[in-house]
Amino acid sequence: MGDKCCSEYAQRNAEPILEVLQHEFRNCNDVLEIGSGTGQHAVRIASVLTHLRWQTSDLDENHGSIRARIADTRLGNVLEPLSLDVMTADVEAASIDGVFSANTAHIMSFDAVVRMIAIVAKALRPNGVFCLYGPFRKSGEFNTESNAAFDTNLRSRDPAMGIRDLEALDGLANENGLQRSNLYAVPSNNLVAVWQK
Repeated sequence: MGDKCCSEYAQRNAEPILEVLQHEFRNCNDVLEIGSGTGQHAVRIASVLTHLRWQTSDLDENHGSIRARIADTRLGNVLEPLSLDVMTADVEAASIDGVFSANTAHIMSFDAVVRMIAIVAKALRPNGVFCLYGPFRKSGEFNTESNAAFDTNLRSRDPAMGIRDLEALDGLANENGLQRSNLYAVPSNNLVAVWQK
């Protein structure tokens, strides 16, 4: 069993994200989380939204922390992590009602974001929802100087990373049969964008 890792950002933003998901996932039963990371979002959300069956997933090297957190909380509605790399993964069509992902789109390459949205669209049932949390640009503009600096830092570490344009994500979503239905401002200058199939 791996040691639990802890993300300060996941802890700080847990309640505002939960508030959004309480509304957006109210009619969902099966949710896939892409990039469960430390497992903090999974156990916090599933402990409140007990009607959900929450499927965690991530790259294999992150499974230890997720498993340890699931074991500690003993929540019956959080499932052991799937091995999921968006560049190679395949999913069962129309198998879930909701998808959640936090702080992934700016860490992935844009090609990976393209693949993630295609995977989400395939996996969702009709009327299913995709909730993506993180920083975004609108019309090419950053909402704060701190997000602009964060983008510069990301790209200096890896040119493939960077804060994504919401309009570009909307375009990818539309190509895959998803339409943006909501956009929520949450603390730390981030957003939760919601697309519906």
